[in-house]
Amino acid sequence: MESNIQDITFDKKLFGADFAWGVSTAAFQVEGSCDIDGKGQSIWDVFTAKNGKILNGHNANTTCDFYNQYKKDIDLIKELNIPNFRFSISWARILPKGTGEVNQKGINHYNRVINYCIEKGIEPWITIYHWDLPYDLELKGGWTNREVISWFTAYVKICAQSFGDRIKYWMVMNEPGVFTGAGYFLGIHAPGKTGLKNFLSAIHHTTLSMVAGAKVLRELLPDAQIGTTFSCSYIEPYTDKPKDVVAAKRIDALLNRLFIEPVLGLGYPIKDVPVLKTIEKYFKAGDEANLKFDFDFIGIQNYTREIVKYSFFTPYVSAALVKAQDRAVPLTDMKWEVYPGSIYQMIKKFNYPQIKKLYITENGAAFPDYVTDGEVNDTRRVEYLQAYLKEVLKAKNEGYKVSGYFVWTLTDNFEWAEGYNPRFGLIYVDFDTQERIIKASGRWYANFLKQEILSVPVWEGLH
Repeated sequence: MESNIQDITFDKKLFGADFAWGVSTAAFQVEGSCDIDGKGQSIWDVFTAKNGKILNGHNANTTCDFYNQYKKDIDLIKELNIPNFRFSISWARILPKGTGEVNQKGINHYNRVINYCIEKGIEPWITIYHWDLPYDLELKGGWTNREVISWFTAYVKICAQSFGDRIKYWMVMNEPGVFTGAGYFLGIHAPGKTGLKNFLSAIHHTTLSMVAGAKVLRELLPDAQIGTTFSCSYIEPYTDKPKDVVAAKRIDALLNRLFIEPVLGLGYPIKDVPVLKTIEKYFKAGDEANLKFDFDFIGIQNYTREIVKYSFFTPYVSAALVKAQDRAVPLTDMKWEVYPGSIYQMIKKFNYPQIKKLYITENGAAFPDYVTDGEVNDTRRVEYLQAYLKEVLKAKNEGYKVSGYFVWTLTDNFEWAEGYNPRFGLIYVDFDTQERIIKASGRWYANFLKQEILSVPVWEGLH
C-alpha cells in the first residue's frame, strides 16, 4: 500500500490521564463451548449450521475456546498493558430457553471471568446483548415480537443482580443497526429474516428493549455507568448532484441516526427516510416516551466510510453504495476502505448535546496475517491503528467529546458470516492448536499504553 509516512511524536499522555483504553470481544465470537454446561442454542448456533450461510462452512462451536482459556487470554490482556476489557454475556448461557430457569453454571462462568479480571487489575465492561438471541425466543418471533421487551428486561435484571456488585460499566446492546438490518431485512446474518415488515418491527422492539433494559440497570445499579453502542460509517455523496446528496442523507439516516435519535428523544428519522413512517403501526400508547433514555455514555464503532450514489432501490443500502474495491482506495480484508478521517467525522457527528460521554468501543482492521519464524509482523494493522488514533486525538483536541478507545479485537475470532477468514486480532490464533501469538500490533499497543513517548509512522494525506 502506498502511503506518505512521516515520523511524529505520538504519546498516549496526549489523550489525557482519564482517557479509557481497552480492547473488545463478544461471547459468540470467542467462547466456543456451544453446548457445554447447560448452554442453550442461540440464533447464531442454528444459523451457522445451515449450508451456505457462513464462508467456508465455518462455525463457532470452538472458535478461540475462551470459555476454557479465559485465564490465558486475560493474562495476555495484562501483558499488553490494557486496563479495560469489554466482553459480552451470552443470553443463552444464562437462560438456555431465553426465559425461565437460570443456568447457574453460566452465571458461574461469568463470575470467574469478572473475578479474574479484577484480580489482574483489569476493569471489566459488560455488553449485555451482542447479537446471540436464544433460539427458543426466535421461534416466537424474536425481535419482531413485542414480548421481547419483557424477555430482555428479565434477562437484564438477572445480569444486574448477578454481576452488578463488581461491574461499573454496562453496555445494553451492541450495534442494533447491524443485527436488525443484516438479520431481519437482508437475511445475511442470523436469524436470516428478510423484508420491511420484519425490519421495522425489529427496529421498534429493539429500541424499546434497549431503553427498558437501561431503566432496569438504573433502578438496580444507581451508581453504575450505563451506555449502549452504535455502529456508524462516514457517508459522502458520489457527486454533488442533488440526487446523490439526497441519497447520501438517506443512507446516513439509516446507518447512523436510526437508533441514536429516538434514544435522545428526537424520534425516528422519518423525514429523511419516508418509508420509516410505517413503523408507527407498531407503536402503542406510551411508546414515544419509552424510546428515550438518558445514557451516561454512548459507544460508537467505526471502521470506514461509504460513498453513496442515487439508486432507485434506495433505501436498500447495498444498492446505493459505491463499492470500495471499485474506487481504487486502500482496503482491508473485509473490502472496507481504509479511511482514518472517518472516525474523526463520526466523533464530530455523534457529539449531540444530549450525550454526556462518548467512547470508541470498537475500531480495528482485518488484514492477511502470517506466522513467520514464530512472529506475526502485521505492519498494516499497526499503521491503521496509529492513523485512526491520530484522528481521535484531533477530535479531542478540537473539543469534541471522546473519552476512550477500544480496539477490535483481542484475538482472531469467528467473524460472523465471514467465518475465520478475516483476522482482526492483536493476537494471532491457530484455530487447530489454540496457540496464541502476540502480533506486532499487540506489541505496539502494549508499548503505547506504557506511556512511553514513541516516534511512529502515521499516514499523512488520508482524511
